[in-house]
Amino acid sequence: MSITSPNARALAALGHDARLSIFRLLVKAGHDGLRVGDIGAHLRLAPSTLAHHLSTLVEAGLVVQRKEGREVFNSVDYTAMQRVLGFLTSECCAGVTLQAKDDAA
Repeated sequence: MSITSPNARALAALGHDARLSIFRLLVKAGHDGLRVGDIGAHLRLAPSTLAHHLSTLVEAGLVVQRKEGREVFNSVDYTAMQRVLGFLTSECCAGVTLQAKDDAA
């Protein structure tokens, strides 16, 4: 079993076109989220394909699901999204010091 950081899991989950499209659609939808069927209809994804991709996003901690009656709503975990964005940008423009190579004369 390999141990992966939450940031690596989140980025890996977003590394597929369908999952990235689902995530971006849910970001647009806001905190209320969207029903599974609405996501599938909007992105023209088969129910089994959509279920697989949503499961991956949920496991990565980027999407949360809630049940309201018989409907399942999906929404972005904005705290997790901000964590990943913070990780990616935390050292922006901090500079990089390269170590000089010893010349083998």
